[in-house]
Amino acid sequence: MKLKALLIDDEVNILKNLQAVIPWDSLDIELVGTARNGEQALEIAREHRPQLILCDIRMPVMDGIEFLGALREFDEDAEVIMMTGYQDFSYVRSVIRYEVKDYILKPIDYEELEGTIARLAAGVRARSIEQHSIQQERKIMFHLAYEKVLYDRIVDLGGTPSRPFQKLSEMDGENLAFAMMLVDVADYSRRERSWDDKERKLWNFAVHNILQENLASFNVPFSVLQVRSGEWCVLIERSVPDIYDRAQSLEWAEKLRQAAENYLKLTIRVALHPSEVTLKQLARTYKSLQRSLNLLPSAEQGVIVSEKSRGNAETSQQLWDRIEEMVTGLKRCDRRRTETALKELNDSFRELPDSSFERVAPIVHYLCIHLLREMRAMEVIGREEEIAIWRQIDQHQGIRDTLQVINRLVDQSLESVLKKKTSDVLMLSARDYIERNLSADLSIDLLADYLGISGSYFSLLFKQHVGETFVEYVTKQRMEMAKSLLALSDKSVTQVGQMVGYAERRYFTRVFSKFTGMLPSEYRERQQNRSGKEPTWTNRES
Repeated sequence: MKLKALLIDDEVNILKNLQAVIPWDSLDIELVGTARNGEQALEIAREHRPQLILCDIRMPVMDGIEFLGALREFDEDAEVIMMTGYQDFSYVRSVIRYEVKDYILKPIDYEELEGTIARLAAGVRARSIEQHSIQQERKIMFHLAYEKVLYDRIVDLGGTPSRPFQKLSEMDGENLAFAMMLVDVADYSRRERSWDDKERKLWNFAVHNILQENLASFNVPFSVLQVRSGEWCVLIERSVPDIYDRAQSLEWAEKLRQAAENYLKLTIRVALHPSEVTLKQLARTYKSLQRSLNLLPSAEQGVIVSEKSRGNAETSQQLWDRIEEMVTGLKRCDRRRTETALKELNDSFRELPDSSFERVAPIVHYLCIHLLREMRAMEVIGREEEIAIWRQIDQHQGIRDTLQVINRLVDQSLESVLKKKTSDVLMLSARDYIERNLSADLSIDLLADYLGISGSYFSLLFKQHVGETFVEYVTKQRMEMAKSLLALSDKSVTQVGQMVGYAERRYFTRVFSKFTGMLPSEYRERQQNRSGKEPTWTNRES
């Protein structure tokens, strides 16, 4: 980090000596100016904001003490070394209140002065790094709080937000709105059945990363929120004086779809809301986009614009509303709400004429898929149970048989959810957040704030539920993801490290080597030689 310095003295020879004798270049310091009095120096200081200032006390027009007083009105951080030929203690005492860092007597000992400058420069750089780190941490914490508010609004589980997020949750959208789209991997539920947990995490990570990389290239403020496995809500901020541009939003959506297909060989579907969405509208719009993706025939075409239902869709709408009410009850662990919605759903189907069955069959089929995905997200269904249910769905049973499957699923979900303790739910949320944010700076305090509990309580719960410390678990998850990326992508070692949360290649290599016993490049070569396959995730368009 190159620093800036300013020299102030009314004696020309001293200024020349300071410029010539002190090795400014080797100290990585740029001299931004020299001044013969405090008045000239103030102009230079205002323009260049030097971090280091060498200043004489006795000068004409404006002396060093007056200069310091004026300087501190607009710059409290510059390090100042005072120079004087007077050994009167009153002068020293007069500059103490201005936080002068050192006091050099004339004639100047240049070797001593060089050491003093080097020491102060090191201190400035250390504080700058620390301040940058604090700013980055604050930025991360704010973005975390911001995304927590957005996520809570989308899933609409009710309850009061924890204190760190209350003020943010009051940003009720007079000036803040979004272009909103829902991204979903086509036929995700069937794809997921063939993946083990490691593959599922990798593909979800890959899609999330592709979305973020491409949205960043649009140069607009955005958030990518993974609502559940295989499904992401993309929010692009539209604030005054910005206006919603439908054509622009469609172009963004299409670019996201093409990027996933080009880089991951995955087909993704995108549903775009036709107008801007405020904070209060997030939950309703999310459900509308879900409905569009899963019930409209055009959803298979790639990007669709979600429009209001037209024509004779009242029955389908009522069934959908009851389905959503039932899922919301499950998420909130509300037995009465869930069972009431399920009863109304069954009653609705019993009242339907046989001629309507074919029209509502897609809704029933989607309900099974929807429930299975929610149950997996809540960890209330095992792998073998899920496969058995899929076999039943794949047998193309009639609506009444499918409804029986739905009833069993809801009963099973209720029993499992109600058995979960608060601590189980907290740790499920923590592990889900870690999985979705491996590339971010993760810490105990950050996760504790996210969950609204203390750091010490979080550490205790995490070790009890996971069997590892937070750091051990995060490192293991990052290394497993790094191994998959090295084996299945052509991302560079530096890129892989950054994608799993390590900004420096050297540190990533050290952690990876300790975890696997080999360098990242060695691991990649061994895995790709063993498989003989081309990378499935590439940097190149195909």
